[in-house]
Amino acid sequence: MSALTADRNTPSRDNVDFSLPVAASTKLWAGSIACLNASGFLTKGAVSTTLKTVGVVQETVDNTLGGNGAVAGKVRRGCWKFGNSSAGDLIAAADWGAQCFIVDDQTVAKTNGGSTRSVAGIIRHVEADGVWVEF
Repeated sequence: MSALTADRNTPSRDNVDFSLPVAASTKLWAGSIACLNASGFLTKGAVSTTLKTVGVVQETVDNTLGGNGAVAGKVRRGCWKFGNSSAGDLIAAADWGAQCFIVDDQTVAKTNGGSTRSVAGIIRHVEADGVWVEF
């Protein structure tokens, strides 16, 4: 394809809502951290180094009896509030703008847990009852 020589009507989208194929033997709860596993299937947030966070699950989906991609899950990107880790992994206000890491499907931490956790997203605000994470 060559460079433009005239205006182009370039398609666009909001890029916030997705329907993605769910991993085999997986149940996803609405409101949980949604990730893609190494094979590209939707799974819940967990301690792993191979997950890619894609958003938040919008409605419960049960693929516990199905194979990879047997059902699809609705995911939404944005900025969401999750539980803060504890002790040395507690996220503080000074961590604003830094990456945080997945502990489980509803908890994020300040560190990668000794290279055992995947990135959750970017810290956008810290409150007493949780951390706002953008992804």
